[in-house]
Amino acid sequence: MPTRVLVPSGVLGLGFDRAALARGVAMRPDIICIDGGSTDSGPFSLGAGQSKYSRAATKSEWRSLMQARAELGVPLVIGTAGTCGTDSTVDWMYDITIELAQELGQSLKIARLYSSQPVERIAAAAKAGQVTPLTPAPELDLSNLSNIVALAGAEHIQAALETGADIVIAGRTTDTATIAALPLSRGDAAGGAWHGAKIAECGALCSTNPTSGVIMVDFDADGFTVEPMAESAACTPHSVSAHMLYENSDPFHLYEPGGHLDVTGAHYTALDDRRVRVEGSRWIPGPYTVKLEGARIGGYQTTIMAILRNAHYVGNAQTWVDRLTGFLTAEIETRMGLTPGDYRLDFRLIGVNGALGALENRIGDPAEVGVLGIITARSQDEAGEIGKLINPFVLHYPLTDDEELPTFAFPYSPATTNRGALYEFALNHVMHLTDPMSAFRIEVSQTQSKVAR
Repeated sequence: MPTRVLVPSGVLGLGFDRAALARGVAMRPDIICIDGGSTDSGPFSLGAGQSKYSRAATKSEWRSLMQARAELGVPLVIGTAGTCGTDSTVDWMYDITIELAQELGQSLKIARLYSSQPVERIAAAAKAGQVTPLTPAPELDLSNLSNIVALAGAEHIQAALETGADIVIAGRTTDTATIAALPLSRGDAAGGAWHGAKIAECGALCSTNPTSGVIMVDFDADGFTVEPMAESAACTPHSVSAHMLYENSDPFHLYEPGGHLDVTGAHYTALDDRRVRVEGSRWIPGPYTVKLEGARIGGYQTTIMAILRNAHYVGNAQTWVDRLTGFLTAEIETRMGLTPGDYRLDFRLIGVNGALGALENRIGDPAEVGVLGIITARSQDEAGEIGKLINPFVLHYPLTDDEELPTFAFPYSPATTNRGALYEFALNHVMHLTDPMSAFRIEVSQTQSKVAR
C-alpha cells in the first residue's frame, strides 16, 4: 500500500519553514516523523542524559507538529527524543507533550519506547558472546558508565504504532527507523523504504535548500519519490543520491537492525524540476543486531581565555604557548604536587590552529589570536585550582626573559570557567538479539482533554 511520510526537519529544535509544513499537511500524509537528536555534538548529552536543544524551542516546534497531527488524524513519531534517547530524555519529551496536550485541549494516546540498557544486560550478553565490537571500538569496559542506550529499529517503532498511539516518543533509534517503519508494515518495497528513509532522515538536507526543513516521501511497491515542501527548494538526482554519503562511510551500503541496504543498483530520475523518483534499491536481511552507545565521565574541566593583540605575540603565539606550557607544568608540580599524568593542560590558538592543532597546514595573518586554555583534572575542585594558579601567567607571561611583562586581554571576569564533567564515549559495539523487543520496553498512557487556552 503506498505510504506518504512527512518529515518536518532533520531534528526537532533546529527549526523548519512553517509555510512548507502547511503545504505538507495539505498533501495529507499518512504519518509525521521527525528525529530528536544524534551523537553529532559529542558525548555530553548521552553522558548526562540531557537534551542539547532548548526546551522552549522544542516545545514551540512540537506544538506545531501536534497541531498538524490533530488536523490530519495520523500518528506523530519522534525518534532519539531529547538528543540522546535515554529514558530520562524520553520522559522529558513526554512532559512537554503532556503540557501541550493540556494547552491545546487534546486527548491523546501516547506510547513511549525506552532504549536505555542496564549494565547487567550488556554484561550478560557479552559473556554469552552476543556483543561484537565495531571499528573502531574501545575494549569493552562497562565500569562507571553513566548511560547506555541501544538503537531501536523499525520493528520497535512498528510495535509502538501497533498500540494505536497518536504520538510515539522513542528513545535512541537509528535515524531511519521512524520513517521506514510504516512503509515496511504496509508492504512497500523494503529496499525503497530504507533508502527513502535514509534520504529523508535530515529533512531538506537532500534538497537545494537544506535549511527549509520539510520533505515529503511517497513509498510504494517499487521505490519512492521525494519532494521538498518549501517553494524555494528542489530535489535533484544529485542532491538525493549524495545524501547516501551523509554520516555514512560507504555510499552504497547502510547497516540497520536486521540487515543492510544496498543501493548499488539504484537509479535516480528527475520527474520534474522538484521531484526525484528512486528505484532499484535492495534490502539484504541479516542477523538482528542493535548498536550500543555508552558514555562515562572522563574528568572535569576548567577553561581560561585570553586574547593576544600585540603583533610581537600574535606573530609568535605558538612559541609563547610552548614556553608558557613548560613554565606552568613546573609551577603546577611545585605548588600542587601534580605531574602531567595527573591532569591535562591544552592551549588552542584560535585564529592560528584552534581546530586542527599540529595538523594545521595553512598560515594566516591574524590581527589577534584567542588563547583557549583547557584544563582536565580528576575533580572539578582540582581543575578549578589549576585554573586559578595559571591565571596570572596567562595574563602576563613574557615571550622571553629579557623583555617587559605584557598584559593581555581577558574577555570576561573571572577569566576561568568551571565546565563540570567531561564525558567520553565508551561503547561502539552491536548486541545480537533473537527477539528484537527483548532489550526495549513500551509504556502507553492516555491524556484527558481539557479546554484549550
